[in-house]
Amino acid sequence: MLIINASLHAGHCVALRIEGERIVELAPGLRPRAGEEVFDAATAAVLPGLHDHHIHLLAYAAALESVVCGPPQVSDAAALFKVLAEHGARAGNGWMRGVGYHESVAGDIDRVWLDRAVPERPLRIQHRSGQLWIFNSAGLQRLGIRDDVAGDDPFERHAGVASGRLYAGDAWVRERLGGRMPALDEVSRRLASFGITGVTDASPDNALGEFLHFADEAARGALRQDVLMMGSVALDPAWCQPGLAVGATKIHLRESDLPDFDATCARIVHSHQSGRPVAVHCVTLTELMFAVAALQGAGVRAGDRLEHASLTTPEAVALVRDAGLTVVTQPHFVFERGDAYLSALTADEIAGLYRARSFVSAGVAVGAGSDAPYGDANPWRSMAAAQQRRTRGGRMLGADERLDAAAVLRLYGSSAQRPGGECRCLQVGAKADLCVLDRAWGAVFEDLAAVRVRLTLGRGRILYAA
Repeated sequence: MLIINASLHAGHCVALRIEGERIVELAPGLRPRAGEEVFDAATAAVLPGLHDHHIHLLAYAAALESVVCGPPQVSDAAALFKVLAEHGARAGNGWMRGVGYHESVAGDIDRVWLDRAVPERPLRIQHRSGQLWIFNSAGLQRLGIRDDVAGDDPFERHAGVASGRLYAGDAWVRERLGGRMPALDEVSRRLASFGITGVTDASPDNALGEFLHFADEAARGALRQDVLMMGSVALDPAWCQPGLAVGATKIHLRESDLPDFDATCARIVHSHQSGRPVAVHCVTLTELMFAVAALQGAGVRAGDRLEHASLTTPEAVALVRDAGLTVVTQPHFVFERGDAYLSALTADEIAGLYRARSFVSAGVAVGAGSDAPYGDANPWRSMAAAQQRRTRGGRMLGADERLDAAAVLRLYGSSAQRPGGECRCLQVGAKADLCVLDRAWGAVFEDLAAVRVRLTLGRGRILYAA
């Protein structure tokens, strides 16, 4: 393929010739060869394919087939009751699955609340954090959960009665429900339409089964992006095949139930000895401080990173810098959830929310990931949020944390192995991962959220064409 009139930098147009997986020529005025496919970029911006540094592919695929139960589509209890009752009344007795719930909609709902909306069909709803499932009574019955039997299930109970609420129980639910892992065709197509040519799957329970599923989906052409796969100790030692590699060991922290510190340090040491860095989920300040201390205690190695770092202080930023850690964050949550944050958090918490410029100014590499399905998968809206720091309601949240254009591009333009590092370059010999936008460079940063992609190539193959 020959891409002509490609603007790699403002005011500088060239042509790129691609053979196989590589860019083989890059210069002004290249002429098409006989039979060569030609794409006219029409002086629009062309840049390396984007990398989503934190996503959950299987959960995203499942969410596309689920009922949305939270903001902005569902904003109050009446709207939630209506959407659940309508879906519950449809033919069939199979599982209903809801996603995106937040307590701002109807509070801390439980099985009793869900039973009023869906009394007969088994129902489970996932909190938007991904760490809580809520089941109705029919769902508990389908799982074999009984209130008169003291079983070993992980459900929350009050006076022996299951509330329907299940924390951090994804693996348990999957084992009980069984079934096939979802196909990834639509997820991959959507990501390609955003210019995404690579992803890091950050699911902590990933094991051999997920690796083989990703490999099978890639082999049949359903999964078009390159994948760096985090997961559990079951993926030790790190291994890879073309387009699919094992990455960091994912450690998920929850402030209400922090693990033993020494055991966490030992887990980090084991991961390093297996050739894998560590990625630690830390949302609260307490979780972040625990993560940094454990990583320093075990010894930090290249590739160790903090996921989210949602709440920090200037002192915590300095500790992350001194430890030599990378941060992968979600700036789009400022837009998507900012109005709720402003209503619920203290002034000090708001000041420390999803810092970006503070980390970059301190010399900390900052990459970004969608956290889809728990956040919007569109990286352009995420970059817009990093640049503007405005909520959905138009309010400013953390003006001092806004990023400049170069730092914004590094969020998704950096390589899988170095989130927040220098943007990958389009040059002769480079892998032909790129996307052609719908506008010139001068207009890209005027409205990042409005950017659309005309063409996406991954390893020289067309992944998406508008």
